[in-house]
Amino acid sequence: MPICIGRATKLAEYITDEGKTYEATVTLGSATTTEDASGEVVAEKDITETILPIDVEKAAKSFVGEIEQIPPMYSAVKVNGRKLYEYAREGIEIERPKRTVNIYTIELLKPYVPISPDNNTFHIRIKCGKGTYIRTLAVMIGEKLGYPAHMSELKRTQSGIFTEEQCFTLSEIEALQAKEEGASFLYPLEDGLSDMPQQGISELIHEKVLNGVVLPEQFIKERNQGRVALLYKNKLTAIYVQHPERRDFWKPEKVIELREGKLN
Repeated sequence: MPICIGRATKLAEYITDEGKTYEATVTLGSATTTEDASGEVVAEKDITETILPIDVEKAAKSFVGEIEQIPPMYSAVKVNGRKLYEYAREGIEIERPKRTVNIYTIELLKPYVPISPDNNTFHIRIKCGKGTYIRTLAVMIGEKLGYPAHMSELKRTQSGIFTEEQCFTLSEIEALQAKEEGASFLYPLEDGLSDMPQQGISELIHEKVLNGVVLPEQFIKERNQGRVALLYKNKLTAIYVQHPERRDFWKPEKVIELREGKLN
């Protein structure tokens, strides 16, 4: 999970908008209140057949693309000003609005073992957009295979551009700080926006950007995505977007760089 500190907190929304990658274990034959292994079992069905890995993968891949999900009752989604898990803890189940999410890829992971009375689990890797509930996806795949199901294990392996290999545990961070190497686990602001078009700017434009000036389109070279990160001397200064009313101009969405003498 990327954690933003200082000025980087201004980038949090862009980082969380990026896709994520998960590895999950799905267990067939039982459904739970929470859709994962922590909940109470609410439905069971004995597995009496053999389901080949190719059929499991086919069922999983049928959900690739834009799909609709109903958030689980045990989730932080708000309905009528209250979080769903608050209703769930009171034993109240309410109608939940569907949400559209994007599943980019799903692949079956080794070991490729058939589902049978002796094996009721399989492992998948999912690349998806924000707002996706993997435990709900596990339930949906189970329904496709004809069984109640839940997510029994989950691990996030990538968030945006940041991979599991780039992460630090709290104990590792403490050890680095003890060696006075605290900054070594921090990444530059620019890394958080590596998927966003970036453009260098001149000193003259840099001064205008710091003042939040609206820029004519001629100063923006990277126009394709409607948003661009402006850098001065390779350092992130601001994020500009196309003006919603004056289409030939771009306006600041966020000014990231601090003017000299200004507190963070």
